[in-house]
Amino acid sequence: MNEQRNMITALVLSALVLLGWALLSDKFFPTANKPATQIVNGKTVPLTPPAVAAANAPAQVQDRNKVLAQTPRVKILTPKLAGSIDLKGAQIDDLTLTTQRDTIAKDSPPVRLFSPQGTKDAYFAGFGWSGQNVALPDANTLWTATGDVLAPGKPVTLTWNNQQGQGFAIKLSVDENYLFTVQQSVTNGAGRPIALRPYSLVSRTGPSKDPSSWQAHVGPIGVMGGIAQYKTNWKDLDEAGAAGQKFQSTGGWLGFSDKYWLAAVIPDPKAQVDAAFASASGQYQAEFSPAAAPVAPNQTATTTSYLFAGGKDATLLDTYDDRYHFDKLDHAIDWGWFRIVEKPIFYLLDWLFRQVGNFGVAILLLTVIVRAIMFPIAQKQFRSANAMKAVQPKMKALQERHKEDKPRLQEEMMKLYREEKINPLAGCLPVLLQIPIFFSLYKVLTLTLEMRHQPFVLWIKDLSAPDPLTPVNLFGFLPFEPTGFLHLSVLAILLGGTMWLQFKFNPQMNMDPTQKQIFALMPWFMMFIMSPFAAGLQIYYIASNLITVGQMQLLNRRSPKTST
Repeated sequence: MNEQRNMITALVLSALVLLGWALLSDKFFPTANKPATQIVNGKTVPLTPPAVAAANAPAQVQDRNKVLAQTPRVKILTPKLAGSIDLKGAQIDDLTLTTQRDTIAKDSPPVRLFSPQGTKDAYFAGFGWSGQNVALPDANTLWTATGDVLAPGKPVTLTWNNQQGQGFAIKLSVDENYLFTVQQSVTNGAGRPIALRPYSLVSRTGPSKDPSSWQAHVGPIGVMGGIAQYKTNWKDLDEAGAAGQKFQSTGGWLGFSDKYWLAAVIPDPKAQVDAAFASASGQYQAEFSPAAAPVAPNQTATTTSYLFAGGKDATLLDTYDDRYHFDKLDHAIDWGWFRIVEKPIFYLLDWLFRQVGNFGVAILLLTVIVRAIMFPIAQKQFRSANAMKAVQPKMKALQERHKEDKPRLQEEMMKLYREEKINPLAGCLPVLLQIPIFFSLYKVLTLTLEMRHQPFVLWIKDLSAPDPLTPVNLFGFLPFEPTGFLHLSVLAILLGGTMWLQFKFNPQMNMDPTQKQIFALMPWFMMFIMSPFAAGLQIYYIASNLITVGQMQLLNRRSPKTST
């Protein structure tokens, strides 16, 4: 009867863990990217995501190509960017990331970041001035360009004269990656001083299609006063409206973040600026402006700012911080609490990838390195577990002798531990050390641009997405696709099997029957819990489990046999 009751208890607890995880994981611990492939009739094919209408999109959405043809433009051409600058309004509103594709399909178009006003998913950057008693350029101003192509080493200057004695210029430069340098100049040819405030802004229509979560912020983002702004979301801006959220800062930056992409305006690191997020009719804006400065007659005032528009390449963001002294631009990636662990793991994994050319192999090598570093701890844990197993008869005798006197039993147990030189908590250390490693690898796999759409071998074409191969639909031969933890993938089954092997070879601790049954069931419901996670994370744990089994076999052969 007791055994039956214990088994029922174990099953109920397992079900609660499984169902509870399914309910909470999407909110607090999102799993992986959307699948990049699916298995159809046993073959791996690219998965084309369904079209999604932009939230709060304009009622009259115009064709992008027609809009681009309506006004004169300067081309943008770099190794990673292609697009154009609209000379009407001096807006960078046409930008694609030429080295990044929407899907893994060979004919997939490049990722589009910016699109002109009036088109689907309008998104652009603009620069100008505010002030009084001066005719200023606006969204309808037609600028003159000094060249027809903006490229690395080929800056372009936009000029306009208000016919009242003031001349305005915007000199744009771009590097080989994603950074634009913007120099705004005003020349006062009138006989009186003027005071103008230059501004830089990023504006987008509708929120990001990427979900924001507790662990991965998507939406309004920036660093103001040295503090990263991760708490502000789209709803906050809707509620604030045109009044917006305002900040004052020296340096810093602000803009909008998708999961992998960022558009942000960055003032001179030494400039004191007023900055704000605002919203109106589904249009979101991030802008900053330094204090107004007087421009004397026949003088020119110039301010420098920057625009980052591209992929959140972790190495590149760090490089920009070092080179230009930006204030924590690397915080555009929401590394979270374990940043101190996550970034070294990322850099090690990225270095391994550059050595071997395959991220899956790099993950396997990372697993070997992690397990090798932890081997002395695992060895100590194994010895402690064996020692605990050896003294179980003495522990049971003490429990029987002092079952009515709990304080005395605790005292005698501690005395036994000291005599036998046993640390009952030694087994917890490897588990505790694995938590930040697990979490760090999860973040690296699901947040870093470097892992996006990286293949491994065979059917695994995207290590940052779940394994698409599952026996639930007979490996794609049945016409449906199981989702969530019902998508029991091949990698998840291998993970459960290797975890079962690990528990089998682990020295048995002094557990009651219920605990033993829960541990016996754990590998199998862990299959369901881990199945929606990134394939790369599952590969790490499969390899880690197999290495652990090998280590246990080695330690078993070296250790004297114990009897109970």
